[in-house]
Amino acid sequence: MPGKIVQFISVSLDGHIEGPGHDISWHRVDEELHAYFNQEIAAMGRLLSGRRTHQLMADFWPTADEDPENPPVMREFAGIWRSKPKTVYSTTLERADWNTTVVPRVDAAEVRALAAATDGDLCLGGAEIGAAFRELDLIDAYHICVHPVLIGRGTPLFPPTDTTADLRLDRTRTFGNGVVLLRYERDRGDRPTAG
Repeated sequence: MPGKIVQFISVSLDGHIEGPGHDISWHRVDEELHAYFNQEIAAMGRLLSGRRTHQLMADFWPTADEDPENPPVMREFAGIWRSKPKTVYSTTLERADWNTTVVPRVDAAEVRALAAATDGDLCLGGAEIGAAFRELDLIDAYHICVHPVLIGRGTPLFPPTDTTADLRLDRTRTFGNGVVLLRYERDRGDRPTAG
């Protein structure tokens, strides 16, 4: 069975993935939540992102496990991130390190072929790349962690679009720090109808 494309993202209660200046200092990631992220992402087959998200990750995670000041969950994630095959969508990057393939644009047929060839789901991170995937109806599930904070303004998770999608709630989880997971699967009309 082909891997699913899962948009995996954190969001403020008022719908932003980052504040002005790409600020994510408001994220409420504690040990419990980080351990959960590690478990989920370790099970993924590939990480997909845009250039900015990839570069933010690549600026920190490759050597995060070398710093003894970082807690064990962060050091564990560094190894997970390094080992995962990654695709970054960018027209400006010519190459990227850390097991990364650079692709200039999102092509629906190529993405579906990649999903079919990947052992595990594909983890999609970032708002702009998420919008591009959504326009092409490529997202199979939304894994959204809602953080208990209002940040007022910033980058919205879902920018305005004419594209609609029917979803069904797959699971929820409440973490001790008040973060709530909402996981929705794309409803493509394959559910039985009442009758």
